[in-house]
Amino acid sequence: MILLLLLTKFGLIPASDDYSTSLETSLRDEIFDDYVVQQRPNETIFIMITLNLLTVNNLDIKKQELTVSGHLSMTWDDNRLNWTDPLKFSANFTSIQYLFSSETYVWKPTLVIKNSIRDIGVITDPSIPMRISQTGRIFWNPPGIYKVSCKSDITYYPFDTQDCIIKLISWAYTTGEVILRINQNKAVDISDYTENGEWELISTSASTDGEQVTDGITGFSSLFFSIKLRRRPIFHIINSILPMSLMAVLIAVVFKLPVDSGEKTGFSLTVLLAYGVYLTMISDEIPSTSVSTSYLSLYLVFILTLGVLAILLTIVIQRIHFKTEDEEIPEWIQRITKQCYTKMLGKNTKRVHSDLKSQPINFKRHSIAPIQLNETSEKNNSGEVSDIK
Repeated sequence: MILLLLLTKFGLIPASDDYSTSLETSLRDEIFDDYVVQQRPNETIFIMITLNLLTVNNLDIKKQELTVSGHLSMTWDDNRLNWTDPLKFSANFTSIQYLFSSETYVWKPTLVIKNSIRDIGVITDPSIPMRISQTGRIFWNPPGIYKVSCKSDITYYPFDTQDCIIKLISWAYTTGEVILRINQNKAVDISDYTENGEWELISTSASTDGEQVTDGITGFSSLFFSIKLRRRPIFHIINSILPMSLMAVLIAVVFKLPVDSGEKTGFSLTVLLAYGVYLTMISDEIPSTSVSTSYLSLYLVFILTLGVLAILLTIVIQRIHFKTEDEEIPEWIQRITKQCYTKMLGKNTKRVHSDLKSQPINFKRHSIAPIQLNETSEKNNSGEVSDIK
């Protein structure tokens, strides 16, 4: 530094001029005179990358697609654009702190979002200028709306958590030519992030480990940005889970309706149809090719099965109720009824079972005749049937 000042003082090096547009024009003419855009700055270029996440636009579970808005902050060095050494130029341009150029005139890495759905082309934006510092360090922040595939796990839907990955890869240059690196200070920047109404951002991370695309022997450098989201379940609790729980209670209430009312079967069918509607609504939200099964879907199928059984039992009850007095009750119904009476009377039921077996069940039109035991039974303090005297 002292040598530089002495050389400047004695006129061997021209003093730095104040910034002016003409001075910048002269610098551009000299620095880009023999610059070749297609030529790499060095044998191996290290690209430092940060994902600046602005918002999560949508996470479609059925299509398994994630759409986010943000921009990639890239930094790399190009020594050909260094103007700190006055001996290489006709004037001292150190008063110029930065130059701005575009990808048309400056070399840039060819980066591709590997798991993109909308466009798998190279990340490019000629309208966004590149900031070039005196030392040849280049800063570029191309924005974009990234739509990528995201495998969904709907096991705990609607209390599910999804982990989506944005895969960034250097497509043209191999690992010996371009290496992508994570900005250790801030791999994913969420300082300007806007919350999504349906999904809550839990965490973000980045790594260079994972699948590598290979072309023969050579490989391509890649980065993986992970975005972990958790669904906000309040909407689904109010509009799905709570109504389904109430309808599950209605299935049991159908047996409290009087048989003579004639509404038992209609009521059961109405509840069953309502469950079918909710099952259709939830099926529309769940991917048809998912490797996991939602517990909520299993619950709906279980309740749907109970609803069908309730209808069948209602039909059996009405069939028995409206039988004529002289019509014989089927043997299997008598057997089930005797077993139920046996269980209700206690654990020591051998003698009781023999009494029931010796007496036929007499069903009347509006009531069931009580079964008379041959001998009285008493219960001890433990609640079991004592020996019959």
